[in-house]
Amino acid sequence: MAVLAQALTSLIATGAFGILFNAPKESLVKCGLIGMGGWLIYFLLEDYSNNPILATLAATIFIAVISQQLAKFYKTPVIIFSVAGIIPLVPGGLAYDAMRNFVENDYNSAIALAAKVLMLAGSIAFGLVFSEVINQVIRKINHNKVRI
Repeated sequence: MAVLAQALTSLIATGAFGILFNAPKESLVKCGLIGMGGWLIYFLLEDYSNNPILATLAATIFIAVISQQLAKFYKTPVIIFSVAGIIPLVPGGLAYDAMRNFVENDYNSAIALAAKVLMLAGSIAFGLVFSEVINQVIRKINHNKVRI
């Protein structure tokens, strides 16, 4: 039941962010489904491995690869799908807690939380870049096959 609740709320949240991001109306459901898929991968992998950084990286790679494929299929910019899909993974609550601890002069907790936020944000950035590199390699291989 928890997985169903996570799926539904991530679908709604991602679709709602697509509205705020001014994504085309016909892509809102697709954005929601990408965000839901990424969040479910994160949720299940983090629960299984207890490693949020690995879970974030895996979910980000999934989101970026699917976003690139949908963008190619629907002839829309990749950013429409990838930005909306990444939103559930952004560690906003942790960043807030880190800043709150800095303000309250609890520097040990603040630094620990800030380090976790940086690692999670770094894994999101790395996942997006890594999937783009994979996409470029695949394009180059396919381009070379066409020449031969």
